[in-house]
Amino acid sequence: MMVDKRTFVLGVLSLMALVLIVANIMAPRGAVAADTIKDNDYQLQTGRVTNGGEALYVTDNRTGVMAAYSYNPNIRGLQLIAQPRPVQASFGGGGPMNRRR
Repeated sequence: MMVDKRTFVLGVLSLMALVLIVANIMAPRGAVAADTIKDNDYQLQTGRVTNGGEALYVTDNRTGVMAAYSYNPNIRGLQLIAQPRPVQASFGGGGPMNRRR
């Protein structure tokens, strides 16, 4: 049985399409940083950093202090990128809710 060139190319393209579909379905899902976890004591939130990458913001709900950590591939661990400080210090204390009339 002789297979012509057109049928052979169609078969190869169909096989490659099937391989790509299976690879797309089996590919692991990438990490997505867009979640917040809140407890009575701590709140964890992820977000983007201006210099690229993702950060984990940890807030102590009892004291109101927040710190930011980012993954450093060179040390293969978390690195502190923002010193712990009160959340209210980020707003300068001069917001509309704090002004007296």
